[in-house]
Amino acid sequence: MSSLGQIEINLATNLQQVAWDEYVKQHKNATPYHMFAWGLAVEQAYLHKAYYLIATQQNTIVGVLPLVQFKKPFTKQQLCSLPFCDLGGVLADNKQVEQALLAEAGKWLMQNNQQFIDYRATEVNYDSAVSEQIDLDNKKVRMLLQLPESSQALWDGFKSKLRSQIRKAEKNGLTAEISAANNKEQKFIDGFYQVISRNMRDLGSPVHSKAWFDSILNFYGENAVIALVYKDDIVVGAGIVLTCGNKACIPWASTVAEYNRLAPNMLLYWTLLKHVSDHNIGSFDFGRSTFNEGTYRFKSQWGAQPELLDWCQLNASGQRINTETTATGKGKMRARVENIWRKLPLSVTETVGPKVRKYISL
Repeated sequence: MSSLGQIEINLATNLQQVAWDEYVKQHKNATPYHMFAWGLAVEQAYLHKAYYLIATQQNTIVGVLPLVQFKKPFTKQQLCSLPFCDLGGVLADNKQVEQALLAEAGKWLMQNNQQFIDYRATEVNYDSAVSEQIDLDNKKVRMLLQLPESSQALWDGFKSKLRSQIRKAEKNGLTAEISAANNKEQKFIDGFYQVISRNMRDLGSPVHSKAWFDSILNFYGENAVIALVYKDDIVVGAGIVLTCGNKACIPWASTVAEYNRLAPNMLLYWTLLKHVSDHNIGSFDFGRSTFNEGTYRFKSQWGAQPELLDWCQLNASGQRINTETTATGKGKMRARVENIWRKLPLSVTETVGPKVRKYISL
């Protein structure tokens, strides 16, 4: 690519995966989505091309910017950082490196006659530790829980009502198990997909392909675990957690609706939180919610705190041309499509859904 002063910007190669991940793991603003594995999974499962920019000074990595060339049918290609998740964006040692990486991405836009980058991040101030009070009403946030040194300490810190809800699931005869980090038995993958594909159909949304989840688990390796919740021998809840250094996130979790009265969600999340708390994880990202609405309240009961998601579109000059931090309601057409989708046989949605889902960047 190019050199800006002493900062060199290049496309990362697969040979630099270890170095990339080591940089990401030590960066305070990193997420598991910044790991090299995310781009590899996108390429393998959905054939979108990953462009991972790496900035160096004197042969030392000082910043990274993961980008994916996202191509929808009958439209021009566009850059996204990152698709299929809440967060991407630059990780850098300072503002100068951040600007250099964004300038390089801007060149790609101009060379390919593109207008903007879909950019998903949280606000970062490299020069000050002072944070301003922001009005979060009707805003998209991610919910972060700071974890203590052990699951016992986490349990002891829960309110009695939360502990009783977890115990309720166990009293209702639910059990849970979690995969070994370095050995994902097929039953975990099959059980997870069985639950999430059904839940997404019932929500009226297309599900990811099973190949997508296979790719995620393959490339993340020991940085991914699956938890399953059972009623007798029936899988009624499932979730995947990804880790990066001392951080964890849960991009996918689902339960079977007719068993929700037994509280499988409570046991599912406790099983995963217990696991990461006992494996040197210091923060847990519950994922995206709209401030003070349904899923927000579920996540906040665990002690998670909101952090504003800074989603926008950046033009070739690095200027913001659109901001997407405010939640919007569903249009009539979307509501109709979702209603039709809910009524389709599961075999149809599992076949057609992934063909649609690969073109939906969220």
